[in-house]
Order: sequence, then C-alpha cells, then structure tokens
Amino acid sequence: MPRIGELQAPAETREALARARQRAALVPDLLIEARRIANTVVSGWHGRRKRGIGENFWQFRPYVDGESVSRIDWRRSARDDHTYIRDREWEAAHTVWLWADMSASMLYKSTLATTSKQSRALVLALAAAELLSRSGERIGWPGLLDPVSTRNGAERIASHLAHAAVPPERPDLSGIRRFCDIVLIGDFLDPVEDTLSWLDVLARKGVRAHLIEVADPAEETFPYSGRTEFTDPESGDRLTAGRAETLAADYRRLYVARREELAAYARRLDWSFTVNHTDRPASEALVRLHAALTTASGLGAGRQWA
Repeated sequence: MPRIGELQAPAETREALARARQRAALVPDLLIEARRIANTVVSGWHGRRKRGIGENFWQFRPYVDGESVSRIDWRRSARDDHTYIRDREWEAAHTVWLWADMSASMLYKSTLATTSKQSRALVLALAAAELLSRSGERIGWPGLLDPVSTRNGAERIASHLAHAAVPPERPDLSGIRRFCDIVLIGDFLDPVEDTLSWLDVLARKGVRAHLIEVADPAEETFPYSGRTEFTDPESGDRLTAGRAETLAADYRRLYVARREELAAYARRLDWSFTVNHTDRPASEALVRLHAALTTASGLGAGRQWA
C-alpha cells in the first residue's frame, strides 16, 4: 500500500518509487542467479599473464645471473642440469566500476524473451561483481558505492541497489579516474548523439569502457502488424499505427544504424561492445566481458554480438 506522502507526490515520482520497490523485491533472486552464472562461467579471474608479485604460479624459466637465489625452484631444478626460477603472475588490485541502467525502458519484456531487460542487466552486473570480488579487484557503482576490494562485493552492491529509491538514469561519472575500467549495461536506446555525449566524458578521462547492450528480440525484429499502439515508457507518449508492418523496414534500419554507430565509436577507443539478447543466456555476455577485461587492447569482445 502506498504511503500518504507518496500519494501526494507527482505521478512520475510515484512511478519511480514503484519501480524501486519492484527492483528491491527482485534483487535477492537476481543475486542467486548471478552467482549461479558466475560459477558456470569461471571460478574467478585475477592473473594478468604477466610476471610479477603474486601467489599464482605462471611458469618456470631458466635462472639468470643476478637474480635472487631465493626465487630458485630447487625441486624443479633437480630434475635436470638446469637451474629454474619459479615465476608468479603479476597481481594487483584494479578498479572496475559497474553500472546498469534502471530506467523505465529497461522493464520491457516481450513474449519472445525469457526475462526483462532490467533483470538481465542486474544479473550481469552482479555476476561480474561476484567474479571480480573473488579476484580481489576493487569494484564500485558510480554514485552509489565507492570502489573497495571485498569478498562479498556482489552482495554489497545488491544490498545498496535494493535500498536505492530512485537511481539516476545515467551514471555519475564525476568520481571516475584515469586507468580504471567501467562496465556499462543498458539498452542504449536514447538518440545515439545523447549517448555519445556522456560517453565522451569517459573517453576524455582515459577510462576504458565495456558496453553491454541488452536487447529484447522484439526490439530488433519488430514483429508487429495491424493496428498497434506504442507507448514510450520514459515520457508516456503514445503512437497509434494503423498498419504497424509498414513501419518495420524504416524502424529496423534506424535501430541497426544506432547500434553500428555505437559499436564503431567503441572500436575507435579500443573499448569493448557486446550485445546480449534476453532470449539468450546471460553467460554469453559474461564470457565476452571476461575476455575484454583480460585483454590488453580491450577488444576481446568488441566484434562479437550475441
């Protein structure tokens, strides 16, 4: 039942609060699903495939004069007449920001999909948080949580999301610093010039971004015909088409052009760009995000769309 104060609030605020309560109710189940997906994808990643200080074994290599004798692996060296150094992977906590679009358009779920775009985006964000937390990375959520390294990072983010009344529709980029990574998950259906204008802030800061576009299959195929009414979930504007099928070709052209422009922008900056459809497993996008985060160029997932 709505509170008295909520009844007096503007309709837009009441709708936002209703969405917040809906999201809060879903978060516990989404966290469980995120952990299941994380466990099926990988048990954790942290090694940078680079020699340095760490706990994980990387390789044996011949000893070079001048290196510390304490680094010699005597057991391996005893197998033949050579002296070997035991190298470890370079490990250092890295800052990765996670953000998922919580705007009204993300609530969409067609009959062709298995889940809403919002649920998929949250599952992907929480699954990434789970994996990064296991690896000891610092993870945060712009405008909600400062980055910290903790084993319960996914649970921490889920708790804050459940209690966030009306999260902003765009990430707060003021605290993002150079040389970190940020994972941005949404439908990116705003006019592409508006999206690129706030992504430019990250580009100027020298941040490496990973874009995951969550798409409902109906948004691509436009399977509508006959008299159809379309409603904008953000503004409430309505459009009634007498023969919706006559709009299909132009719609698909504009939809694809938006995506291609966004993907091209990401490639120019060596960012990654992935599309995950809500009738496909979330694990597909998580695998590609993993590849992008562990690839120096950031293009590990850039040319592959689900």
